[in-house]
Amino acid sequence: MLVALLAAALLTAPPAAAEEAAPTATLTEVTNFGTNPSNLRMYLYVPQTVTAHPAIIVAVHYCTGSGPAMYSGTEYASLADKYGFIVVYPSVTRSSKCFDVSSPQALKRGGGSDPVGIKSMVDWTVGRYNADTSRVFATGVSSGAMMTNVLLGDYPDVFAAGAAFAGVPFGCFATSDGSEWNSACAQGTIIRTAQQWGDIARAAYPGYTGPRPRMQLWHGTADDTLRYPNFGEEIKQWTNVQGVSQTPAATDSPQSGWTRTRYGGTGDRAQVEAISLQGVGHGVYASGMGARVLTFFGLDGGGSTPQPPAGPCKVTVTTNTWSSGLTASVTITNTGTSAVDGWQLAFTLPGGQTITSGWNATYTPSSGAVTATNASYNATLAPGASVGIGYQATHTGNGAAPGAFSLNGKACTVG
Repeated sequence: MLVALLAAALLTAPPAAAEEAAPTATLTEVTNFGTNPSNLRMYLYVPQTVTAHPAIIVAVHYCTGSGPAMYSGTEYASLADKYGFIVVYPSVTRSSKCFDVSSPQALKRGGGSDPVGIKSMVDWTVGRYNADTSRVFATGVSSGAMMTNVLLGDYPDVFAAGAAFAGVPFGCFATSDGSEWNSACAQGTIIRTAQQWGDIARAAYPGYTGPRPRMQLWHGTADDTLRYPNFGEEIKQWTNVQGVSQTPAATDSPQSGWTRTRYGGTGDRAQVEAISLQGVGHGVYASGMGARVLTFFGLDGGGSTPQPPAGPCKVTVTTNTWSSGLTASVTITNTGTSAVDGWQLAFTLPGGQTITSGWNATYTPSSGAVTATNASYNATLAPGASVGIGYQATHTGNGAAPGAFSLNGKACTVG
């Protein structure tokens, strides 16, 4: 399969009016697509039936990967067949097969390196297929997820949204010694305020005041390559860039072991959407997730589905804070008319907080988007009944209580 893909006809780029379109329904390499300072290769997938003014998805591979590997290992080509958009697969030629997300050149709009080459690929595709410049998107896995963050920071006027699977915030991997790897970031030890992260992203394009891309973030709690704290730091960065609250507008569990938080909106196209996968390692991307990316991008023909109104539950929380720690006492009340038989309370800890112990519930994970699951002795909540739970946590300066809770996927009144 790979040999056949690499043997596909190469394209050159004379004036657009004179050039033939790429073959459809096959992965094709495009050469001479524009400024390309780091010698990336460009692969293109155009479906048999392309919509008028099609959308573009840039699908960015992981370290040791390639454009053809990203093509064969994800569903974006088959989804393009269904919905008529075009997929661009950038491919690294440097020995590591990792994208440059660390050099000063990469972290500045027009600064050089890989982002400039990818921007050229987008421009080439827009010109060749009269694509819709308001519907250009980026998604990636691992190194590609980091590049997704970089592209949205460098080119907020080009990309409408991104979806990053197991990445790190824009600028987290920055180095000044020529190294491609930043161990402190990879280990999740670079912690900044939301404002600091937002400022780092905004500095990539000084003076830009236009709309910012929406971001969907995916991360496994057991990731030992780009550790889980990076997920919370990404949330801080992109909520700040979007100018929305770090308190989720909605929290639910679309699939067992998943906790999804939405910021700045409650529907499928919230400004920031974050999905935490309990017990999942670095290989977070799995079949079926591409369709969820399309829903977030708005490319599957569906509308934005609002969350249901606040459910029949109420949560009150009080905290006791000291220099580097806190305790939180939480009361859950069933305000409905039916008994709750088995419950999960979902909430997001403020950045820098980590649960060290708890009572009357099991808490997973210990930071970020947390789910508290009932104990065997308090699983049933009769109408009007309450249950008290709590936890002890460390913090790095922010001892605030969570601002939003949902019980079994339904938002609760907080007060």
